[in-house]
Amino acid sequence: MSKSPRISSSVYMQWAKKHVQVKHNLASSGIMNYPLSALPVRIEDLEITGESFYGYAPLQKALAHHCGVAPEQVFSALGTSFANHITMAASIVPGDEVLIEEPTYELLISTARYLGAKVKRFRRRAENDFQIIPKEIEKVISKKTKLIVLTNLHNPSSALTDEKTLKQIGQIARSVNARVLVDEVYLDAAFAQAPRSAIHLGKEFIVTSSLTKVYGLSGLRCGWVLAEPKLVKKMWLLNDLFASIPPHPSELISVIALRQLDEIRTWSHAIFSENLTTLKKLFLPRKDIQCFAPGYGTIVFPKLLTGKVDTLASILTREYDTSIAPGKYFEMPKHFRVGFGSKPEIFHAGLQNLCRALDAL
Repeated sequence: MSKSPRISSSVYMQWAKKHVQVKHNLASSGIMNYPLSALPVRIEDLEITGESFYGYAPLQKALAHHCGVAPEQVFSALGTSFANHITMAASIVPGDEVLIEEPTYELLISTARYLGAKVKRFRRRAENDFQIIPKEIEKVISKKTKLIVLTNLHNPSSALTDEKTLKQIGQIARSVNARVLVDEVYLDAAFAQAPRSAIHLGKEFIVTSSLTKVYGLSGLRCGWVLAEPKLVKKMWLLNDLFASIPPHPSELISVIALRQLDEIRTWSHAIFSENLTTLKKLFLPRKDIQCFAPGYGTIVFPKLLTGKVDTLASILTREYDTSIAPGKYFEMPKHFRVGFGSKPEIFHAGLQNLCRALDAL
């Protein structure tokens, strides 16, 4: 169990906002930005202010349709990170025990600690391709556990947790009257191999996601939480202390984007597929790395077999105007995360730079 003090910031986010503004950004975990010009948005469709006090009804309906749930099961949030934050804030009180996968996205840990949780961990081991083994959860769960937290697809490896495993996790949670938070922001990047959302597996599941990582619509901040209506209502009331109401133009454009999501998905799938082919050809066969690559997702998380990741990252930034995400921000300092959602020619050049830097290292 972690004994770290309560914190009020994210080391990873401070790094990400300051150190990835380079020509060849391999540190980003999402698709390149989808252009506003490609959406059928007219200025006369937009208003600065609208009736969105406890959810903007057209957006609630659009998100409910997209996720296959009732509107009262949807809390529309400003991005996935805020969705995770309000989920934890509504689900736990200081002193509650929270189980979080290891490795994972740093904000999940720092948010739980900020909210006063006692954080315990269950391992996703590299030698098992970062799969969740339910017995690992059974080893650390207790009657004090209120929330089990995982990402699917896994951040930072893109490993997929199948429905059978999720159901087992749900059974474990029910045995101690806990909930399961599944961050599904990357799940649609499995495309045809993506299972249905965990929200359909039982009342103990809470799901968060957004239109950022797979659809290139980060600037809209269109995120959501899916949960049982009673918990969603609690989130709406709690949000009065956080954000009150969202920017209405973003809600309006999000409704338009959701209508065009099939077209956007086709666009993103083409980019990820082309870049994944490049990744398999230029990078994955290298002998100085060890890498689980499932063949879908937005990221891979190779292990550097010789040298130090910080040295590699420094060479890349200084000499090649290229960035990777060091594994120390994901609790595995011998690894680094590579995103393959950038423009194909930019990604190809960035990957070549990474190979040159590895050769130099």
